[in-house]
Amino acid sequence: MARIGYARVSTADQSLTAQQAQLTAAGCEVLYSDVMTGSVASRPEWDACRKALRAGDELVITRLDRAGRNLKHLLEINEELDEKGVTLKVLDLAIDTSTASGLFAMHLAGAFAQLERATISERTKIAMAGRARGRNGGRPKALSPKSLSRAQDLYDAGNLTVKEIAAAVGVSQATLYRSLAKNGARGSST
Repeated sequence: MARIGYARVSTADQSLTAQQAQLTAAGCEVLYSDVMTGSVASRPEWDACRKALRAGDELVITRLDRAGRNLKHLLEINEELDEKGVTLKVLDLAIDTSTASGLFAMHLAGAFAQLERATISERTKIAMAGRARGRNGGRPKALSPKSLSRAQDLYDAGNLTVKEIAAAVGVSQATLYRSLAKNGARGSST
């Protein structure tokens, strides 16, 4: 029986080091690593890893999404491993498919991971549609352009203290100073 580890990152600017250290600490004798998206079913090192697996071996990954990106793909992988007599261990979720509860946990975790990705994608599409309509999102400005102009005029007049001006436009003194400075306001440094 061999314990074989597989690590994957999506882009070259990400590091495999942490995953490889976890797999080595988990007792993996052989490590395979890819630098490419998990949405691609065929990856060079992933394919070599699966080919090297023999009955009785354990395939160890750090997270479930390192092997596949959706539930269907994860189930296909698990079926392939099961037919070969190979168990899958997922370190972060303590999943071990050699047990019924581990197999159930893998299915459940895969379904939640797919739901999370779909939710993120949905929110991104909504935000992009909002941007196309001119909405940038985020927190609204503390001072509207009209209030900022009024605050600048009051500040320039010199009849009120900063505390009084801030109260008049409904912001804190710090927000007033910041807004005046960002706006390149006249005399905001005093």
